[in-house]
Amino acid sequence: MTTTERREQHDHRPTRELELVLDSPLRRRILATLAGVDRADFAFVRDAVEVSGSVLSRQVAMLSRAGLVTTSRGTIARRRGVWLSLTTRGSRALQDHWAQALRSDA
Repeated sequence: MTTTERREQHDHRPTRELELVLDSPLRRRILATLAGVDRADFAFVRDAVEVSGSVLSRQVAMLSRAGLVTTSRGTIARRRGVWLSLTTRGSRALQDHWAQALRSDA
């Protein structure tokens, strides 16, 4: 575990890098889509956020590098494909973002 990861584990304030990642409405929609499920098929998320596969792929890569989303390939219930999951850090970052947005509106 890196120093940054240890600090973020105890400090729920987002880093500047995380703020930049969450600055995109599209990336927030992807996180929100994944928030209610253990994992989702790439095609489901693509359709839910209404973007092309290439656009989603680029956004997921950025979210993955930030530690907010994980991807896995495999077969689940006879469906083969790419599966996306929200990490604990991703869930916390989304919750913190919405809480901060609500506080700033008040």
